[in-house]
Amino acid sequence: MIMPVRSVYKQPKEYPVPIKPFRNPRKKHYNPKFKMDRQLKVMKMDLPDFQEREKVDEMTPDEVRAKMKEKGIQPMRSWMEKPLNISSTAGTFEQYVPPEGDGKISATTAAGAMQKFEFLGKKGKSMMAIRKIRQFDEDFDPKEFVEEAQDIYIQAHEALAKFDKARLHELVTERAYPLVTHQAYRKTIHWQFLKSLEPPRLMHARSTHVVTKENVFAQITVRFHTQQLLAVYDRFGRLIHGSEVVARDVLEYVVFEKHLANTYGVWRIHDKIIPDWMPPRQPIRNTYKFEEPELDEEPESTEEATTEPAKERAEAAA
Repeated sequence: MIMPVRSVYKQPKEYPVPIKPFRNPRKKHYNPKFKMDRQLKVMKMDLPDFQEREKVDEMTPDEVRAKMKEKGIQPMRSWMEKPLNISSTAGTFEQYVPPEGDGKISATTAAGAMQKFEFLGKKGKSMMAIRKIRQFDEDFDPKEFVEEAQDIYIQAHEALAKFDKARLHELVTERAYPLVTHQAYRKTIHWQFLKSLEPPRLMHARSTHVVTKENVFAQITVRFHTQQLLAVYDRFGRLIHGSEVVARDVLEYVVFEKHLANTYGVWRIHDKIIPDWMPPRQPIRNTYKFEEPELDEEPESTEEATTEPAKERAEAAA
């Protein structure tokens, strides 16, 4: 029987043996096509200079302007530009002068016939203005326009009664808006259009240009003789003007304006002509706060009130 031979050498202990990496220059441990991507994952940022404000005081205006342009900031200007709105004119050009007694004098009388004759004499410039309007609006018809003007007039007053600001801006110009809404805040307005005593008439038409000859505006004055109801209440519910029962006859000359050069321009209320001969309107009844008069303070007791005069008399006798 053959016995296995036992080794005389002892088994070595297990120690960690460092493995030396093998580098092959032909094979890299990364893919070269992602080199640009690895470069972009690190971003270089310009750190803010916290002492830059102190340096700005020592820099000239041109250097400050160049520094702001370098950072992509719009440089500040040394002047202030005022906003200019040319969607409407600043007033009424060649204002129409209503004849005295209009609405009361009959056309069959001598004064009424004279008014008609003067109106025909001033009709030439209005026809030239209407011809100018038709260059921009071929479908313009004065007879149809007065009906449209009356609708704008009614809608503007209804929007004012509801105090609808957005609707008012569509029906009145930027010049007329502050005049229309003056003292209308915190008030309740009841307005109603009853009927037209006379059909609306086109009395005056003018056109002009602003800044450039192509920027043309047109203004038309329309005469309204209507019957209306108006009642104005203050914030406490007190009636301060008009009445909801008594109707009044109203004669008004309203100026409508349109920006002809604007493709989307519309006719809007621009002004209201109030002649000098027209009687003054009914004033508004204002409410005031009643302040009670301050009373003199009485003496605390009657004894002090009687002793003080006695002392004064004794001093006077001495």
